[in-house]
Amino acid sequence: MKSLFDELSASCSKKTTQLYSTSFSLGIYFLKPSLHRAIYGIYGFVRLADEIVDSFHGYDQEVMMARIRKETQEAIHEEISINPILNSFQHVVHAYAIEWELIDTFLKSMEMDLLKKEHTQDSYQEYVLGSAEVVGLMCLRVFSENDTALYDSLKPYAMKLGAAFQKVNFLRDLKADYQTLGRTYFPGVNFNHFSYADKAEIQREIEADFEEALIGIRRLPASSRRGVYLAYYYYNKLFLRIKETPPEKVMNARIRIPDIDKFGLMFRSLLRHQFDLL
Repeated sequence: MKSLFDELSASCSKKTTQLYSTSFSLGIYFLKPSLHRAIYGIYGFVRLADEIVDSFHGYDQEVMMARIRKETQEAIHEEISINPILNSFQHVVHAYAIEWELIDTFLKSMEMDLLKKEHTQDSYQEYVLGSAEVVGLMCLRVFSENDTALYDSLKPYAMKLGAAFQKVNFLRDLKADYQTLGRTYFPGVNFNHFSYADKAEIQREIEADFEEALIGIRRLPASSRRGVYLAYYYYNKLFLRIKETPPEKVMNARIRIPDIDKFGLMFRSLLRHQFDLL
């Protein structure tokens, strides 16, 4: 029975999320249960493409990206894939009317990682749009539960939240991106001489994104508001930790919150969300 394979597919996406992101797994836990499978499906797909460009060195990554693009299109068109992650994702695409434009824009940003090591202001904005903002929109399709008017009203805020998360990731992963992968995302910054002024400018940009995003979180349905706020709260705390870290240390160490502390943050976020979301 295909339903058994669909269960396996959903389990693969869930396990992928749990292995790769404790913070998002915690956020998903506090969504309405009926939304869990869809968000796991989106995360699994995004992680699959991200791993190709970040981890599969020594293999033909361009061929692999071309393959995942083709197989994603086929999975959506045929409404099935023998790749469990893609099979899980195509179910979400059809259930919540996720546009191919969002998926295509995401894949283009992943492809940029294979070809572009430094960014101009324009390519930086294009990359953040594809790697983060449209992922926020895919999730918003699920959170709005096919309410088109709600989706349209919250689009700009979902994009800001995705952008904030991604830019925090850029700062957190500066060492790996710059020293290991040879990438620089923030335009016009000399990372051989990363200064307090450079870091402060980036932080102002992230703060503005977080501020705007919170407006939208307040307007989310109760079914998703608490889970999204938990992810927001976690990333805001990570950002504050990075803000307190000198630029030379940010360049030489991955700033993170230990898993044991994430559970403490989870409970504090549940207390805080009643006040922040008023």
